[in-house]
Amino acid sequence: FMPLARDMPGAFGLRDDAAVLRPDPGFDLVVSADAIVSGVHFFDTAQPKDIARRGLRVNLSDIAAKGAVPLAYTLTLQLPLTTDEIWLSAFAEGLASDQLEFGLGLLGGDTTHTNGPLSLSINIFGQVPENKMISRSNSCVDDDVYVTGTIGDACLGLALEKGDLDVPTGPERLELAERYLCPQPRVFLGPELLGYASAAADVSAGLIADLGHICDASGLGADVMF
Repeated sequence: FMPLARDMPGAFGLRDDAAVLRPDPGFDLVVSADAIVSGVHFFDTAQPKDIARRGLRVNLSDIAAKGAVPLAYTLTLQLPLTTDEIWLSAFAEGLASDQLEFGLGLLGGDTTHTNGPLSLSINIFGQVPENKMISRSNSCVDDDVYVTGTIGDACLGLALEKGDLDVPTGPERLELAERYLCPQPRVFLGPELLGYASAAADVSAGLIADLGHICDASGLGADVMF
């Protein structure tokens, strides 16, 4: 994993047991964390590159919903004893490709063995102009609700993976599978919402559930019409 920290001076080449991260002057640090577990968030047969990208992207999605630009992340891995260097190399390649795409680097973390399922936890750090983070709790009466992307694609992709949905081989099937295996965090849209969106959340548990989180935090209700 050392090459993943090459562009992060505060990572000290992953040779220390702590790291330093400093936002730009006039910015706040935004911190979020998510864990994914084999058999719960991805199938046991998932490819290591896909697992890495999924783990990083669900965290990038949280940062994007705050209007923040990603800076860095830490990674904690719980690995079954059967994990080998080939698996780890492919996993690191998945992280490297997303680091390049989304402009962040590895600060550090921890690895350990487990007798249970493979799991990983990521703490992600971003920056946003001081006091400008988009929270869940600032919605106002008469606000409109907007969603990016297509609701339900990832659910259909999951149904494909489980064999519960019959879609002929072709571009549509590949697109749905990709939406489940490799979510698309709105990293480049999030900062553009500063000054426009009063509240935001990424849609990870479904539109109704995540809109409900905003409503609960803001003390409001919402009307959704299709």
